[in-house]
Amino acid sequence: MARFLYVLLAILLFGVLIAIHEFGHFFTAKLLGVKVNEFAIGMGPAIWQSRKAAGEPWEEEKTLYSLRLFPIGGYCAMEGEDEDTGDPRAFSRQAGWKKIVILCAGSFMNFVLGLVIAVVLLLGISQARVPVITQFADGFQHEGADGLMLGDRIVEVDGHGIWLYDDMQTYLSRNDGNGVDLVVLRDEERITLNDFPLGRYDYEFEGRQYHGFGLVFGQVDELSIPERIGQGFAQTCYFVRIVWMSLGDLVTGRVAVSELSGVIGVVDVVSEMGSRSETVAMGMKNVFYFMALIAVNLAVMNMLPIPALDGGRIFFILLNGILYMVSRRRIPEKYEGYVHAGAFVVLLALMAVVALHDVWNIFA
Repeated sequence: MARFLYVLLAILLFGVLIAIHEFGHFFTAKLLGVKVNEFAIGMGPAIWQSRKAAGEPWEEEKTLYSLRLFPIGGYCAMEGEDEDTGDPRAFSRQAGWKKIVILCAGSFMNFVLGLVIAVVLLLGISQARVPVITQFADGFQHEGADGLMLGDRIVEVDGHGIWLYDDMQTYLSRNDGNGVDLVVLRDEERITLNDFPLGRYDYEFEGRQYHGFGLVFGQVDELSIPERIGQGFAQTCYFVRIVWMSLGDLVTGRVAVSELSGVIGVVDVVSEMGSRSETVAMGMKNVFYFMALIAVNLAVMNMLPIPALDGGRIFFILLNGILYMVSRRRIPEKYEGYVHAGAFVVLLALMAVVALHDVWNIFA
């Protein structure tokens, strides 16, 4: 029963993520004078609808506001999204910068939602691990002025800035073990350690054997409110890094396409995560933490220059701007529409394949 409730919660939260995204488009479209034909929360048959006047001088043109049956998303239907309808308030008739602002607003709202969730969750936490070395395991061989010392704060790993303990753990774990480039802060001085031989070995610490780096890190026992907010922002930036690393791994083949998960797989993970938590409060915290990651994931993915996505539409706007400056010509809207439509079909097919794979993994 508990898992079923977490499944419903995950589906509802997915709907919120998409509705927030569409609200970003809706709000900026209204703000910039673009005609919005319908703004819907949910999908499927309408269970409530209302029309509101758009205001002077187009008072007779009203937006249809809809609440629909299935809480799995929403949409913002703007006039002239894919073709020029001749209406001066159509999306297609707007200046390039207005189009870009409207298209970016959806991902911006997803990022803000992820940030808000992260900050709210971390406001309830007074302690945090920090990348400051407090002890070395027995047998660690690289302690000293030419290596690492107690009190060193790791601020870079292989060229990546370290803002959180999780940053450090992630980038150390991705190192190939043939030497890591570190920058540490020691007595307010930045110390650079290139090709430092920091790898995973068998160590003993406090009477226990473990396999790791031989470093013990400290924690802050009482974070101030501003520090907790800062941790929330850093956590959101960490989510962005995770998404970019995952995309890079997919492109380079480090992660196989078969390891991708869609909505069904994510819902299953969220429900399992919640139901296995020790308490309901911990389960809710874990679910919302994961949804913050998904919100940031949607924000980043939707900005990729792939046709049919907002990032792909922005790419065509910029491309048309360059072409117009060079040749006074633009790509015909119908051809751009063909590209977006074709890409949308491919994306739907990919989503279907991933969904079938998710179902197979659940019941296999």
